[in-house]
Amino acid sequence: MPALIFDCDGVLADTELDGHLPAFNDAFTEFHLDLHWDESTYAEKVKIGGGKERIASDLPQRADTDELVRGLHKRKTELFLARVRDGLLPGRPGIHRLIAEALSAGWTVAVASTSAEASVRGVLEHAVGPELAAQCHVYAGDIVAAKKPAPDIYLLVLKDLGLSAGDCVVVEDSGIGLQAAQAAGLTTVITVSAFSADDDFTGAALVVDHLGEPDNPSTPIAGSDALVGGFVTLSTLESLLPSMHQEEPR
Repeated sequence: MPALIFDCDGVLADTELDGHLPAFNDAFTEFHLDLHWDESTYAEKVKIGGGKERIASDLPQRADTDELVRGLHKRKTELFLARVRDGLLPGRPGIHRLIAEALSAGWTVAVASTSAEASVRGVLEHAVGPELAAQCHVYAGDIVAAKKPAPDIYLLVLKDLGLSAGDCVVVEDSGIGLQAAQAAGLTTVITVSAFSADDDFTGAALVVDHLGEPDNPSTPIAGSDALVGGFVTLSTLESLLPSMHQEEPR
């Protein structure tokens, strides 16, 4: 049976601009740091996999740097989750529909992200509801040492769930996410997000603005032959899987 694996930020919800960025800046203020990221700066920070790694990239190395990074990131996660609970980060079009459809059809559904596990679970539950979220596998945070664009988190999902790469579709939103998925041998669909429009998506099986709904169709950017009916369905994803195009033995 096929599997569907989602990144979190920019995929389940467009979380960076209205979620993570203000949460980072509010945490910097609370910790009395002379640090503030504007949108253009953060557009570069999102190319770094992992929130703690983003923070560390702007802090001078000193004896307590690691402790400071951990404290900042913990508080930033709390501030981010408050924004999720306040309804400021709605699920992207097609997320609830496609996850519900996949689970109903018996597909394995997982989320693989370099964000903190609490943040990922919060976004997932807000996007699809607690009942569907409970049926999804979540791999997040520091569960692997090397974060995207390294393929480690996807390789862990494949190994842990006993999946074949040829039976899996990943939904990503960024160039580093695509690199990670490709390095793991995974078919990848891109839903472009706020900070990823200029990323290199060469090799993606399909690139769209979002997964779409019957009353809110997707705009195809690349690989449009796969998109039939104006929004991404399980049939769309199956058509992209190499395992579905293997010839039957004679």
